[in-house]
Amino acid sequence: MNKLDVLSLISPQMKAVLAKESELAGDANDTSVGFEAMRANYVAGRAHWVEGGPRMALKADGTVEGPFGPIPVRFYYPTEGRAAASAAGRPESPAIVYVHGGGFVLGNLDTHDRICRILAQKTGVAVVAVDYRLSPESKFPSAVRETAAVASYLHEQGGAHGIDGDALSFAGDSGGAHLSLAATMYLREELGSSEFVKCLLLYYGWFGLADSSSMRLLGGPWDGLTEEDWRFYMQMYADDPSDLQKSPYANLFLNDLTRDMPACYIAAAEFDPLRDDSATLAAICDQYGIPHRYEVFEGVIHAFLHYTKMLDAANEALGNGAAFYRRHLGL
Repeated sequence: MNKLDVLSLISPQMKAVLAKESELAGDANDTSVGFEAMRANYVAGRAHWVEGGPRMALKADGTVEGPFGPIPVRFYYPTEGRAAASAAGRPESPAIVYVHGGGFVLGNLDTHDRICRILAQKTGVAVVAVDYRLSPESKFPSAVRETAAVASYLHEQGGAHGIDGDALSFAGDSGGAHLSLAATMYLREELGSSEFVKCLLLYYGWFGLADSSSMRLLGGPWDGLTEEDWRFYMQMYADDPSDLQKSPYANLFLNDLTRDMPACYIAAAEFDPLRDDSATLAAICDQYGIPHRYEVFEGVIHAFLHYTKMLDAANEALGNGAAFYRRHLGL
């Protein structure tokens, strides 16, 4: 009740994207069909949006041993120099670990392939995408631990892939933004150190709020983030969703964010029910002098990063995040 009329407020480009979405196979936002059908619809719908985009000098799939078995990963090297460094095992390049969104239930290496290629091109560094185990088959904190495990592996063994393990960063969208910050906290508190995590690129993430103004006003069939949808994702993610508010690796605002925090690029969508999570994190960064940039992209909804084929805001958000990253790492 009392929601804003989002479809009358979004930008013309965002409206065109939603019209195109309605032409594609299935509705990945419809939680009533169950997670298996949602996954099939999500993969089919994303196939159109990942077409085209930058070509990589080298793109290679592999695995990293994790706490629950092998974790599929995909390496993106944007230039011949980076690719040659990988082939020779020279630790030449900083790297970004990319963690895909999808409410912890949807998504894989292919659904976010174009985003990773654009980010690699715009930053000029290697990107390593993580195919963590999804819920409900794997419950919280499985995805957090697997994301942290990939970063730990690259920290220790990155040289074999042409990656400087002391200059890693995370990037992610939606649930992937959440996992990026959660894994950073897990590395810091459980695995000894997160000092090698230099930067976080966080796109419209959930960081722990259970209620907010944006949650009350926004969310609908257009983004699959009504209150009912949100309950669905939380029930998929945890055996007892109420436990999520008690854990610092789910409710990330329970962590001490005043110390040992990487620089943060924080991007939010104007008409996203999760917008206030980003605003809260940005306010914390501002209060404690954590290097950051916070942007709210006008006229768009949650998950807008996928639509670089048609949406200027998506390209701008990736470009601005890449520019922030390069400045912070001195590239």
